[in-house]
Amino acid sequence: MKNKSLIGEMWDFLKVRKAYWLIPTIVLLLLVGILIVFSQSSVLSAFIYALF
Repeated sequence: MKNKSLIGEMWDFLKVRKAYWLIPTIVLLLLVGILIVFSQSSVLSAFIYALF
């Protein structure tokens, strides 16, 4: 049994189920998560908060 990464498992799921429409949603969620992490530990956090 081969261990796959989370990304590999997710890609296999999307291929088998023909759910390619989920890719933009997943990318958007990742970008929002990265923005949240970046805004908590950055000098630019005041400017990021001003955007919202």
